[in-house]
Amino acid sequence: MGEPTRRAVLRGGLTITAAGALGLAAARTASASPSAPDIHPTSEWNARPASGAIVVENHKPTYIVVHHTVDPGNNTDYSLAHALQISRDIQNFHMDTRGWIDTGQQFTNSRGGYVTEGRHRSLEILRGGTQHVQGANVADHNSECLGIENEGLYTSVDVPVALWNSLVKLIAYIADQYGITPDFIKGHRDFNSTECCGQVLYNRLPELRTAVGGVLGVAVSRADAPEWPLLKPGDTGPNVRTAQTFLRAAEFGVPTDGVFGRSTKDAVAALAAAHGLSRDSCTAAKAADESGFLGSDVWPLIVPSGRSTAAWRAELASSR
Repeated sequence: MGEPTRRAVLRGGLTITAAGALGLAAARTASASPSAPDIHPTSEWNARPASGAIVVENHKPTYIVVHHTVDPGNNTDYSLAHALQISRDIQNFHMDTRGWIDTGQQFTNSRGGYVTEGRHRSLEILRGGTQHVQGANVADHNSECLGIENEGLYTSVDVPVALWNSLVKLIAYIADQYGITPDFIKGHRDFNSTECCGQVLYNRLPELRTAVGGVLGVAVSRADAPEWPLLKPGDTGPNVRTAQTFLRAAEFGVPTDGVFGRSTKDAVAALAAAHGLSRDSCTAAKAADESGFLGSDVWPLIVPSGRSTAAWRAELASSR
Protein backbone atom coordinates (compact mmCIF):
# COMPACT_ATOMS: atom_id res chain seq x y z
CA MET A 1 0.00 0.00 0.00
CA GLY A 2 1.41 3.38 -0.95
CA GLU A 3 1.50 6.53 1.09
CA PRO A 4 -1.66 8.68 1.20
CA THR A 5 -2.02 10.82 -1.90
CA ARG A 6 -1.44 14.57 -1.96
CA ARG A 7 -4.27 16.96 -2.74
CA ALA A 8 -3.92 20.65 -3.53
CA VAL A 9 -7.48 21.38 -2.47
CA LEU A 10 -8.44 20.35 1.04
CA ARG A 11 -11.57 18.32 1.69
CA GLY A 12 -14.10 18.95 4.40
CA GLY A 13 -14.20 22.74 4.40
CA LEU A 14 -10.58 23.26 5.45
CA THR A 15 -9.11 25.76 3.03
CA ILE A 16 -5.52 26.79 2.51
CA THR A 17 -5.08 30.41 3.47
CA ALA A 18 -2.22 32.82 3.82
CA ALA A 19 -3.30 33.54 7.38
CA GLY A 20 -1.59 30.43 8.67
CA ALA A 21 1.65 31.06 6.85
CA LEU A 22 1.85 34.84 7.03
CA GLY A 23 -0.38 35.93 9.88
CA LEU A 24 1.87 35.40 12.89
CA ALA A 25 4.15 38.39 12.38
CA ALA A 26 1.19 40.73 12.09
CA ALA A 27 -0.65 39.22 15.06
CA ARG A 28 2.09 38.92 17.65
CA THR A 29 3.02 41.45 20.24
CA ALA A 30 6.63 42.42 20.82
CA SER A 31 8.24 39.29 22.24
CA ALA A 32 11.33 37.23 21.66
CA SER A 33 11.11 34.14 19.49
CA PRO A 34 10.80 30.93 21.54
CA SER A 35 13.97 28.95 22.01
CA ALA A 36 14.39 25.76 20.02
CA PRO A 37 13.53 22.64 22.02
CA ASP A 38 15.87 19.68 22.24
CA ILE A 39 14.99 17.48 19.26
CA HIS A 40 16.83 14.18 18.96
CA PRO A 41 17.61 13.55 15.28
CA THR A 42 17.12 10.34 13.31
CA SER A 43 20.84 9.60 13.65
CA GLU A 44 20.52 9.44 17.43
CA TRP A 45 17.86 6.73 17.41
CA ASN A 46 19.52 4.75 14.61
CA ALA A 47 16.76 5.22 12.09
CA ARG A 48 16.72 3.01 9.03
CA PRO A 49 17.38 4.78 5.73
CA ALA A 50 14.23 5.83 3.92
CA SER A 51 13.25 3.39 1.17
CA GLY A 52 12.39 6.20 -1.24
CA ALA A 53 13.09 9.85 -1.91
CA ILE A 54 12.14 12.30 0.84
CA VAL A 55 9.87 14.93 -0.69
CA VAL A 56 10.57 18.50 0.40
CA GLU A 57 7.65 20.83 -0.27
CA ASN A 58 8.80 24.21 -1.59
CA HIS A 59 6.45 26.06 0.74
CA LYS A 60 5.63 26.29 4.42
CA PRO A 61 3.04 23.99 6.00
CA THR A 62 -0.37 25.49 6.71
CA TYR A 63 -1.36 23.28 9.65
CA ILE A 64 0.36 21.73 12.68
CA VAL A 65 -1.46 18.46 13.39
CA VAL A 66 -1.60 16.62 16.72
CA HIS A 67 -1.77 12.80 16.81
CA HIS A 68 -1.56 10.04 19.42
CA THR A 69 0.28 6.78 18.80
CA VAL A 70 -2.21 4.39 20.51
CA ASP A 71 0.57 1.82 20.97
CA PRO A 72 2.68 1.35 23.08
CA GLY A 73 -0.11 2.77 25.22
CA ASN A 74 0.33 4.80 28.37
CA ASN A 75 3.75 3.48 29.28
CA THR A 76 5.36 4.54 32.54
CA ASP A 77 8.90 4.43 31.18
CA TYR A 78 9.66 8.13 30.78
CA SER A 79 13.33 7.71 29.86
CA LEU A 80 15.15 8.99 26.80
CA ALA A 81 16.10 5.43 25.94
CA HIS A 82 12.40 4.52 25.75
CA ALA A 83 11.68 7.57 23.57
CA LEU A 84 14.36 6.49 21.13
CA GLN A 85 13.02 2.93 21.11
CA ILE A 86 9.45 3.96 20.28
CA SER A 87 10.83 6.02 17.39
CA ARG A 88 12.40 2.85 16.01
CA ASP A 89 9.20 0.89 16.61
CA ILE A 90 7.07 3.50 14.83
CA GLN A 91 9.39 3.57 11.85
CA ASN A 92 9.37 -0.22 11.59
CA PHE A 93 5.57 -0.28 11.69
CA HIS A 94 5.15 2.47 9.14
CA MET A 95 7.66 0.97 6.72
CA ASP A 96 7.01 -2.74 7.19
CA THR A 97 3.24 -2.76 7.78
CA ARG A 98 1.98 0.46 6.20
CA GLY A 99 4.41 0.21 3.31
CA TRP A 100 5.52 3.83 3.62
CA ILE A 101 9.02 5.02 2.73
CA ASP A 102 9.82 6.17 6.27
CA THR A 103 8.20 7.26 9.51
CA GLY A 104 4.94 9.01 8.67
CA GLN A 105 5.11 11.96 11.06
CA GLN A 106 7.74 14.67 11.14
CA PHE A 107 8.21 14.59 14.93
CA THR A 108 7.43 12.30 17.87
CA ASN A 109 6.82 13.41 21.46
CA SER A 110 7.25 10.83 24.24
CA ARG A 111 5.36 10.60 27.53
CA GLY A 112 8.59 11.62 29.22
CA GLY A 113 8.69 14.83 27.18
CA TYR A 114 11.47 13.82 24.78
CA VAL A 115 11.05 14.97 21.19
CA THR A 116 12.55 13.01 18.31
CA GLU A 117 12.75 13.67 14.60
CA GLY A 118 10.48 11.30 12.70
CA ARG A 119 10.78 11.39 8.93
CA HIS A 120 14.32 12.02 7.72
CA ARG A 121 15.30 15.66 7.06
CA SER A 122 12.33 17.03 9.05
CA LEU A 123 14.58 18.78 11.58
CA GLU A 124 16.96 20.18 8.98
CA ILE A 125 14.12 21.60 6.87
CA LEU A 126 12.26 22.97 9.91
CA ARG A 127 15.34 24.94 10.91
CA GLY A 128 15.35 26.57 7.48
CA GLY A 129 11.82 27.88 8.03
CA THR A 130 10.81 28.15 4.36
CA GLN A 131 10.01 24.57 3.27
CA HIS A 132 8.74 21.43 4.92
CA VAL A 133 9.15 17.69 4.55
CA GLN A 134 6.08 15.92 3.22
CA GLY A 135 4.98 13.28 5.69
CA ALA A 136 2.37 10.50 5.61
CA ASN A 137 0.21 11.22 8.65
CA VAL A 138 -2.90 13.05 7.37
CA ALA A 139 -4.43 11.29 4.38
CA ASP A 140 -4.99 13.55 1.36
CA HIS A 141 -3.48 16.57 3.16
CA ASN A 142 0.19 15.75 3.58
CA SER A 143 1.46 18.63 1.47
CA GLU A 144 -0.20 21.10 3.87
CA CYS A 145 0.34 19.46 7.25
CA LEU A 146 3.20 18.90 9.68
CA GLY A 147 2.39 16.08 12.10
CA ILE A 148 3.42 15.36 15.69
CA GLU A 149 2.80 11.91 17.18
CA ASN A 150 2.31 11.93 20.94
CA GLU A 151 3.10 8.64 22.64
CA GLY A 152 0.07 7.08 24.28
CA LEU A 153 -3.68 6.51 24.04
CA TYR A 154 -5.80 9.49 25.06
CA THR A 155 -9.38 8.40 24.54
CA SER A 156 -10.15 8.42 28.28
CA VAL A 157 -7.03 9.55 30.18
CA ASP A 158 -5.05 12.77 30.13
CA VAL A 159 -1.53 13.31 28.84
CA PRO A 160 1.39 13.48 31.30
CA VAL A 161 2.54 16.97 32.28
CA ALA A 162 5.96 16.37 30.70
CA LEU A 163 4.39 15.46 27.36
CA TRP A 164 2.08 18.48 27.47
CA ASN A 165 4.88 20.91 28.28
CA SER A 166 7.13 19.56 25.53
CA LEU A 167 4.23 19.65 23.06
CA VAL A 168 3.57 23.33 23.80
CA LYS A 169 7.25 24.17 23.42
CA LEU A 170 7.66 22.17 20.20
CA ILE A 171 4.57 23.63 18.55
CA ALA A 172 5.51 27.16 19.59
CA TYR A 173 8.91 26.69 17.95
CA ILE A 174 7.40 25.23 14.76
CA ALA A 175 4.79 27.99 14.60
CA ASP A 176 7.45 30.65 15.04
CA GLN A 177 9.70 29.13 12.39
CA TYR A 178 6.91 29.05 9.84
CA GLY A 179 4.82 32.04 10.90
CA ILE A 180 1.79 29.88 11.70
CA THR A 181 -0.81 31.31 14.06
CA PRO A 182 -2.16 29.05 16.86
CA ASP A 183 -5.55 28.92 15.11
CA PHE A 184 -3.98 26.48 12.66
CA ILE A 185 -3.14 23.87 15.31
CA LYS A 186 -5.44 20.93 14.50
CA GLY A 187 -6.18 17.38 15.54
CA HIS A 188 -5.96 14.57 13.02
CA ARG A 189 -9.73 14.09 13.19
CA ASP A 190 -10.20 17.60 11.78
CA PHE A 191 -9.08 16.15 8.43
CA ASN A 192 -9.96 12.44 8.45
CA SER A 193 -12.59 10.25 10.11
CA THR A 194 -10.41 8.92 12.91
CA GLU A 195 -10.36 8.80 16.70
CA CYS A 196 -6.91 10.41 16.64
CA CYS A 197 -5.70 12.31 18.66
CA GLY A 198 -7.97 10.79 21.33
CA GLN A 199 -11.02 12.51 22.81
CA VAL A 200 -9.25 13.79 25.93
CA LEU A 201 -6.31 15.31 24.06
CA TYR A 202 -8.62 16.59 21.32
CA ASN A 203 -10.75 18.36 23.93
CA ARG A 204 -7.62 20.16 25.11
CA LEU A 205 -6.74 21.61 21.70
CA PRO A 206 -8.33 25.00 22.54
CA GLU A 207 -6.15 25.06 25.67
CA LEU A 208 -3.14 24.06 23.56
CA ARG A 209 -3.76 26.89 21.10
CA THR A 210 -4.04 29.34 23.97
CA ALA A 211 -0.85 28.04 25.61
CA VAL A 212 1.09 28.29 22.35
CA GLY A 213 -0.34 31.76 21.78
CA GLY A 214 0.93 32.75 25.21
CA VAL A 215 4.45 31.62 24.34
CA LEU A 216 4.33 33.48 21.02
CA GLY A 217 2.62 36.58 22.39
CA VAL A 218 -0.40 36.33 20.06
CA ALA A 219 -4.13 36.28 20.66
CA VAL A 220 -6.06 33.17 19.63
CA SER A 221 -9.15 34.13 17.67
CA ARG A 222 -10.87 30.75 17.34
CA ALA A 223 -9.64 28.58 20.18
CA ASP A 224 -12.98 26.80 20.47
CA ALA A 225 -14.53 27.15 16.98
CA PRO A 226 -16.61 24.03 16.20
CA GLU A 227 -15.32 21.38 13.83
CA TRP A 228 -17.16 18.46 12.25
CA PRO A 229 -18.21 16.00 14.99
CA LEU A 230 -16.88 12.47 14.94
CA LEU A 231 -19.50 9.73 15.05
CA LYS A 232 -18.62 6.08 15.70
CA PRO A 233 -20.46 2.76 15.85
CA GLY A 234 -22.36 2.59 19.14
CA ASP A 235 -22.99 6.34 19.33
CA THR A 236 -26.53 7.61 19.82
CA GLY A 237 -28.26 10.97 19.71
CA PRO A 238 -29.44 13.83 17.47
CA ASN A 239 -26.31 14.01 15.34
CA VAL A 240 -26.53 10.30 14.52
CA ARG A 241 -30.15 10.79 13.48
CA THR A 242 -29.18 13.78 11.35
CA ALA A 243 -26.43 11.77 9.66
CA GLN A 244 -28.84 8.90 9.03
CA THR A 245 -31.33 11.31 7.45
CA PHE A 246 -28.62 12.60 5.11
CA LEU A 247 -27.51 9.05 4.28
CA ARG A 248 -31.07 8.10 3.40
CA ALA A 249 -31.26 11.12 1.10
CA ALA A 250 -28.13 9.73 -0.56
CA GLU A 251 -30.08 6.47 -1.12
CA PHE A 252 -28.56 4.41 1.65
CA GLY A 253 -31.15 2.22 3.37
CA VAL A 254 -30.40 3.11 6.98
CA PRO A 255 -32.85 3.67 9.83
CA THR A 256 -33.31 7.13 11.35
CA ASP A 257 -33.41 5.90 14.92
CA GLY A 258 -30.42 7.86 16.20
CA VAL A 259 -28.44 4.67 16.86
CA PHE A 260 -25.15 4.18 15.01
CA GLY A 261 -25.60 0.50 14.28
CA ARG A 262 -24.22 -1.94 11.72
CA SER A 263 -26.22 -0.68 8.76
CA THR A 264 -25.12 2.92 9.39
CA LYS A 265 -21.50 1.81 9.74
CA ASP A 266 -21.70 -0.14 6.47
CA ALA A 267 -23.30 2.82 4.68
CA VAL A 268 -20.56 5.20 5.83
CA ALA A 269 -17.83 2.74 4.85
CA ALA A 270 -19.39 2.30 1.39
CA LEU A 271 -19.72 6.05 0.92
CA ALA A 272 -16.11 6.63 1.92
CA ALA A 273 -14.91 3.90 -0.43
CA ALA A 274 -16.97 5.28 -3.31
CA HIS A 275 -15.30 8.66 -2.90
CA GLY A 276 -11.81 7.25 -2.51
CA LEU A 277 -11.33 8.39 1.07
CA SER A 278 -8.35 6.80 2.79
CA ARG A 279 -9.25 4.65 5.77
CA ASP A 280 -5.66 4.28 6.95
CA SER A 281 -5.22 5.36 10.53
CA CYS A 282 -2.05 7.17 11.53
CA THR A 283 -1.73 5.12 14.70
CA ALA A 284 1.90 4.14 15.12
CA ALA A 285 1.72 0.50 16.12
CA LYS A 286 -1.90 -0.60 16.11
CA ALA A 287 -4.27 -0.74 13.15
CA ALA A 288 -7.73 0.01 14.53
CA ASP A 289 -10.84 -0.56 12.41
CA GLU A 290 -12.14 2.94 11.77
CA SER A 291 -13.70 2.07 8.43
CA GLY A 292 -17.21 3.10 9.52
CA PHE A 293 -16.33 6.31 11.37
CA LEU A 294 -18.17 9.41 10.20
CA GLY A 295 -16.11 12.57 10.57
CA SER A 296 -14.59 15.55 8.86
CA ASP A 297 -14.08 14.00 5.43
CA VAL A 298 -17.49 12.27 5.28
CA TRP A 299 -19.86 15.00 6.53
CA PRO A 300 -19.21 17.27 3.50
CA LEU A 301 -20.30 14.40 1.24
CA ILE A 302 -23.76 14.15 2.80
CA VAL A 303 -24.81 17.57 4.14
CA PRO A 304 -27.24 19.42 1.85
CA SER A 305 -25.79 22.20 -0.27
CA GLY A 306 -26.77 25.81 0.24
CA ARG A 307 -25.14 26.34 3.62
CA SER A 308 -21.53 26.97 4.51
CA THR A 309 -19.46 24.30 6.22
CA ALA A 310 -19.06 26.66 9.20
CA ALA A 311 -22.85 26.91 9.55
CA TRP A 312 -23.26 23.14 9.42
CA ARG A 313 -20.49 22.59 11.96
CA ALA A 314 -22.05 25.14 14.32
CA GLU A 315 -25.48 23.49 14.05
CA LEU A 316 -24.12 20.01 14.65
CA ALA A 317 -22.10 21.25 17.62
CA SER A 318 -25.25 22.67 19.20
CA SER A 319 -27.09 19.37 18.74
CA ARG A 320 -24.74 17.09 20.64
